[in-house]
Amino acid sequence: MKNSLSILTVPAFDDNYLWIIHDGHHAAVVDPGDAMPILQALAQHQLTLSAILLTHHHADHIGGVPRLLEHAAVPVIGPTIDKIAVVTQKLRQNDVVTVPGINLELKVLDVPGHTLGHIAYFAPEQHWLFCGDTLFAGGCGRLFEGTPAQMLHSLDQLAALPDDTAVYCAHEYTLSNLRFAKEVEPGNQDLLERIKREQARREQGIPTVPTQIGLEKQTNPFLRSRETSIINRLLESGKIPASQNDVSHFAALREWKNRF
Repeated sequence: MKNSLSILTVPAFDDNYLWIIHDGHHAAVVDPGDAMPILQALAQHQLTLSAILLTHHHADHIGGVPRLLEHAAVPVIGPTIDKIAVVTQKLRQNDVVTVPGINLELKVLDVPGHTLGHIAYFAPEQHWLFCGDTLFAGGCGRLFEGTPAQMLHSLDQLAALPDDTAVYCAHEYTLSNLRFAKEVEPGNQDLLERIKREQARREQGIPTVPTQIGLEKQTNPFLRSRETSIINRLLESGKIPASQNDVSHFAALREWKNRF
């Protein structure tokens, strides 16, 4: 199974990525905010839609579902708590689902923060992660509904996955995120080298995702908020009055990014 499945990158809107997982015949789509590019990709690659996977309720992740269901009456797999009306199979932490049509096993992780019911899907055999708007290349999602403590715990879960896990996040925010990361940790040589690589990719029109968990642990400030270098930077810049605790450090970092 490991070698028989592939992933198509489908750009949508200004900076979204929609993901199609397929075996050459059948396909599951992740977070289809727009139906048209999905339908075009399915036709181009002669794929039959067999399932829809959702991570959270925001419109740019679910907006294309009604049109796709007109095209094919398939299961819609998604979070329990986010209460998405079209979901037919509701999942939560530690559930395991085999995706219809493509025989892909996914483990579900509750990753609240961006929304209260946000989930992520991890493929243990392939080391693939579909994490919606929780973890980005070089960054993390805004806290629209959850708390800093929830998001930090969510990111800790993702950081605990194998370093070679491919992270299929939902947006091309990488260069903007890395500019902030450099502001936070200007002496991080791994980060400076990454910025050069990612800039070169974007200049050629190449997506910067998927990224990898190991790379994020080296260069993403939101997975590094416990590092002494970042805590000292928060102190020096006046973002925190004194060294406090892990959650307050993370919260200060997220607020800094909001205003960056």
